[in-house]
This record gives sequence, structure tokens and C-alpha cells, in this order.
Amino acid sequence: MSTRQFERHGERLLAALAYPLTSVARTLAFVVTAAATYVLLVLSSFPAYSMQMVSADVWYLDDAVVALTANTYATIGAVGFALVVAYAIVTGVAVTNAVGRLRHVGVSGTGGLMSVAPGLLVSGCASCGAGVLGLLGFAGALATMPFHGNLLRAGGLLLLFVYLARAGDPSRCDIE
Repeated sequence: MSTRQFERHGERLLAALAYPLTSVARTLAFVVTAAATYVLLVLSSFPAYSMQMVSADVWYLDDAVVALTANTYATIGAVGFALVVAYAIVTGVAVTNAVGRLRHVGVSGTGGLMSVAPGLLVSGCASCGAGVLGLLGFAGALATMPFHGNLLRAGGLLLLFVYLARAGDPSRCDIE
């Protein structure tokens, strides 16, 4: 890749990261999506506990999130926890950009939206731990991975960043 192409991808990545902050509605959608992603990731790290708490009373949801946040930090450490938080934030950006692209170019021009799927799936499964992997029959898979699955989380984040660098700001046309 040439220097100019690398610079262009960097510019598109920065534009994509800034896009959710360009209006109040986008910022609100970004924050809600990021928070919902974080809650989903943390709750799915221990699905049996989450289901018991929420089925006992919906008002236990905050207790479950706080307890499982502490559990996630204790289990995967500061680096893994930071990757989970970063994944939630970047997912909020990616979803906001995908919706913006859908609005600006319509369904016919959204072929690039499918490139976000691998990052969401790979990193999502790694972030939620044995919850989803256990449902798929791979309960011990994450436990056998080096660095508590942090490399898989980082790989998922890298895929999301590649998607954002390719997509750029959905409201601008980058065709020269």
C-alpha cells in the first residue's frame, strides 16, 4: 500500500470516528448503541446468572451489570476489560455509520455494510466469553486461548477499524 493510500485510509477512519458526533441525534444513537453493546457483552459473560437476576425482577439488571463488570475485570484483567469497552464504543460508531450510510445511499449502495459482520461476530463472541461459545458447544474454547482471548478481541477491533477506514464518513462521497 502506498503512502497516499495509507493516509487516505487514515483520513477516512478519522472521519468515520467523528461522524457520530456531528449531530445530537447521531450522538444519542451512538451512546445508546455503545451502552447496549456493553450491557449485552457483560450480561452474556455469565448467562445463567444474568437470566436468574433478570427473571427474578427487572430491577436487578443494574446489580447484574455491576457484578458482572467486576467479574469481567477480575477474569480477563485490565487489558481485556479495556478491549471489551473499546469494542462497545467502536461498535456504537460502526452501527451509527452503517445506519448513516443506509440513509445517505439507500439499500442499493450498502454492499460494504457486510464487511462489518465479521468484526461484530468474532469480537462479540470473544468478548462475551463462554456464554455464546457454550451455546455453540465450544465452552472451553476461550479458556484454552492464550491471553484470555484478548488477541481475538483485538482482532475483532481491527476488523471494525478496517471497516470504518474503508467506509469513511457516510455523508461524504470519496470518489475522486
